[in-house]
Amino acid sequence: MPSVTHEALVELFKNRPTLAAEMLHDALGQPVPAFTEARVVSSDLTEVLPSDRRADVIVVLLVGELERPAMAIVVEVQLGVDPDKRYVWPVYVVQTRARNRCPTQLLVVTIDAEIARWCSRPIDTGHPGLTLAPLVLGPEGVPVVTDAEQAKASPEVVVLSAMAHGQGEAAEAIGVAFLAAAAGLDEERRALYGDLVLSSLNEAARRTLEAMMKSGYEFQSEFARSYVAKGVEKGREEGRQAGLLEAKAQAVLSVLEARGLEIPAEVRERVLESTDVAELDRWIRRAASVGDARELLTMTGS
Repeated sequence: MPSVTHEALVELFKNRPTLAAEMLHDALGQPVPAFTEARVVSSDLTEVLPSDRRADVIVVLLVGELERPAMAIVVEVQLGVDPDKRYVWPVYVVQTRARNRCPTQLLVVTIDAEIARWCSRPIDTGHPGLTLAPLVLGPEGVPVVTDAEQAKASPEVVVLSAMAHGQGEAAEAIGVAFLAAAAGLDEERRALYGDLVLSSLNEAARRTLEAMMKSGYEFQSEFARSYVAKGVEKGREEGRQAGLLEAKAQAVLSVLEARGLEIPAEVRERVLESTDVAELDRWIRRAASVGDARELLTMTGS
């Protein structure tokens, strides 16, 4: 079953149809034809594949009033090694090309550098001269977005930036840039993107945002002011390490519950009894992607 992270990345490309073309051109340096509209089309490829086979997102770039297809982009989000994809990706490309009668490219998106290297390996189909070289957008290709105006213009790009670089030195600046853009989003996207960004940033970046608020820094959006102010007030109320641990433990359980996962008694007890802040932080991030609450405790390093 696809993880929350996988589905969230898919949603970014669905919510901003031009994002696939932007990443191909701006991040990967690939030529993209001029187009008047980017449209997400059906990703169901059941004409030649079993019904459970479908691409994550297919975007068609259209030209003119007649909406002539200029290029199609098959977007695949890949978060792990899956040998089966080396057989189905060429089919996705060929079938999409046949359906839309236009040049078609495969864009694989991942936030893991090792997975990016695996995805980049050319796929030899066995037919002379027919080798598919996936175009891979890995963390190194995702731009580091720290400019508020850029974030406002392309909120999906700043979310990608947080997911790819949120554990690095630019985490704080990326977070502030997103907060500046959040006010312009509808409620649903603001909630989804906010959760993604905040769960992607390192703990130091989150603490720095609170410190900036205390020092008189004026955030540009009401959402930002509200979020950080709540964090500051919460810190004042807790005041002690025990309160911090309890808050983080409840955050782990809240994420699991929000995803509709059943929480066995032993998992709930283990989370609530934890006295390790770093461990709870890891569990908060894992809670967003595990398929079963028990996996929270069985994963390596738990």
